[in-house]
Amino acid sequence: MTTNIRPISPDDQKAIVELHARSFGPGRFARTAYRIRERGGSEAKCSRAMFDGDRLIASVRLSEISIGGKSGAVLLGPIVVTPELKDNGRGSALMQAAIDAARSDGHRAIILVGNEPFYGLFGFKPIPPGDIVMPGPVDPTRLLALELVDGAMTGYKGLISSKA
Repeated sequence: MTTNIRPISPDDQKAIVELHARSFGPGRFARTAYRIRERGGSEAKCSRAMFDGDRLIASVRLSEISIGGKSGAVLLGPIVVTPELKDNGRGSALMQAAIDAARSDGHRAIILVGNEPFYGLFGFKPIPPGDIVMPGPVDPTRLLALELVDGAMTGYKGLISSKA
């Protein structure tokens, strides 16, 4: 299989929505990342999609956010790989492409809700409880950040909100 990773385009939206529905089911709408986007958040241009030929097989979305009123960060989520193609390094390749793109685009930090054993491989670290607050229920031990600029997280405190 030869794959291609590229920025998400408007033409990809239908296939991405279908992949999310197949992978996450209706519970996906309860995820905090969905809530932030529903409130008018703009998708960052560092969002990425992976294709096998013309077939979408994975995507990772990043949304521009502010934290306590300060901009410069993006919220990652969700990342999804076609269920039958999981566990072959595609998610890792897609994550690295999104991180590289976010850094190139000048973002200072990436925030996500996820498993530290996986995301820690990319340098994500737990956010101290109470420093950053999500606009929905989140297990605080799963709130992670990656500084794209050294010391970026020292400037972020407060509520995450969408950046329209």
